[in-house]
Amino acid sequence: MQTEVRRKDLVYPDLSYKIVGILFDVYNELGFGYSESHYQKAIAISLRENNIKFKEQVYLPIQFKNEIIGKYFLDYLIEDKVILEIKKEAKFSKKNIDQVNNYLKSFNKKLAILANFDKSGIKFKRLVYLN
Repeated sequence: MQTEVRRKDLVYPDLSYKIVGILFDVYNELGFGYSESHYQKAIAISLRENNIKFKEQVYLPIQFKNEIIGKYFLDYLIEDKVILEIKKEAKFSKKNIDQVNNYLKSFNKKLAILANFDKSGIKFKRLVYLN
């Protein structure tokens, strides 16, 4: 008999487990060495195959005093709940973590997954924003 052990304090645990599983599946099939855009296309295929709703390259203008001063483009917004940002780097840089935290705040979302595809495998961080 297999018992299911999942933390009860996680934000969107079932959805995030599915997303992370997809990331591992993509890496296991493709391996290392592809461009970020190739991984993005493979993730989109897997999300569709798993009937998970998502939007790609979601635009958000950055405003100050009602004027647009910049813009963000999320890699993915999944089920209108989880931000998924992918990178092709060996480490989680402060710059990338700050970027994703800004996405969470700007989009008023609770959870983001930052994933790095590197030669040693897929690594991910869950970032939580509680306003």
